[in-house]
Amino acid sequence: MRLSPDDIILWRHGFFKLNATIVITWALMLVMAAGSRIITRNLSTDLKRSRWQNLLEIVVTAIVKQIKEVGLDQSERYLGFLGTLFLFIALASLCTVIPGYEPPTGSLSTTAALAICVFVAVPLFGIEEQGLGGYLKSYAEPTLIMLPFNVISEISRTLALAIRLFGNMMSGAMIIGILITITPFLFPIVMTALGLLTGMVQAYIFSVLATVYIAAATQIRNQGTGPLAH
Repeated sequence: MRLSPDDIILWRHGFFKLNATIVITWALMLVMAAGSRIITRNLSTDLKRSRWQNLLEIVVTAIVKQIKEVGLDQSERYLGFLGTLFLFIALASLCTVIPGYEPPTGSLSTTAALAICVFVAVPLFGIEEQGLGGYLKSYAEPTLIMLPFNVISEISRTLALAIRLFGNMMSGAMIIGILITITPFLFPIVMTALGLLTGMVQAYIFSVLATVYIAAATQIRNQGTGPLAH
């Protein structure tokens, strides 16, 4: 049994190799880019709109609402990054109904790349909100003794993001694979439906955690500009 789509080698030339993880990841990105282009090509402000535009507006509104509930007031600023994270992981899970498809999130390399994106985005958004000096100062709060612990926290939560998503997605794929080999068709169908639900939950959790980390990196500036600051 394959534990990861990394094990499916499609092309090899010396040291370089092209596996299913890379191909499927780029295919999903192309589908998302092409889909967004097609849906937003003829946007309408009238009461009569296309079903795809209505669906897109529902998804965007839900993501914006969730970002605000976590604590980021200017949610539109973070919508592109956080929304893309959620939609990519969700789409990777939804496509499991396609025969022969293996989600790239079942590969540690993909989940690590997603976690690294969050790891890089957090300080970038923090510096944008607080300035370089203000953001670096937050690592030494409340005292300078906390500096190494805050740095370790940044690294450990990135590892936790990657391993959590990888473990949950891989375990679901393994359970389905085992059931297909030892049980009739009914149980794999049920587990596939459960896997879709699990994938959506993992997409939600991953994006919410990323939102929480960004909110934590920008909250000092927001606290200083609130009504009480005046």
